[in-house]
Amino acid sequence: MSDDKDWRLEAALDSNDRPNALDRLLEWAQGPRVAKDAGEAVPADVVITHDGDRLFAYAPTEAELSAARRALETVLRSDGVAAKICVSRWDSGLDEWLQVDPPLTAEAKRTEESVDMRGAHVESRTMVASTGKMIRAEVEQTMREWAEKLGLECEVIEHPHLLTTQLAFTVTGPRRKIDEFADGLRAEELATMRAERAVMMSPL
Repeated sequence: MSDDKDWRLEAALDSNDRPNALDRLLEWAQGPRVAKDAGEAVPADVVITHDGDRLFAYAPTEAELSAARRALETVLRSDGVAAKICVSRWDSGLDEWLQVDPPLTAEAKRTEESVDMRGAHVESRTMVASTGKMIRAEVEQTMREWAEKLGLECEVIEHPHLLTTQLAFTVTGPRRKIDEFADGLRAEELATMRAERAVMMSPL
């Protein structure tokens, strides 16, 4: 999905034949049937996909997403398939999707606000990664750049050992951003382990 797809439709189909129904719906959305049945085609800028259980449509504007929704709902009705549909918009400040239709109930809104508050809570966390001495500097630079991109403060302490080095990253910032940093650090550590293993197993 490109960065300019700011609106999202999510459809959970109420069907015992859900996987096949989703596949057929995707095929129809990309063919002439939608335009014929709905009187309009899904806009070209709308991206439609599914994860096996739910259908998603992404669009750069609310108007284009609405046009796609009308077309898809027409196809669903014609085939007697009900669907629970919700529309969300991307909030770049919160870095997450916010549901706008149907409006959240008071209880759901309080729950979402509570999650947002927990995710926005500023804290410090220290994470340790092991790396080979030869690529220690590269790993540190990669993670410093990732921390900067996430808007986190980052301090690094090195603990050298005989064959490896441990890097302790202390990052400070919103909890959700620290979680993203932790995911990146785990991925980087796994990547360096694979790289080191490949070097060790390579013929001289």
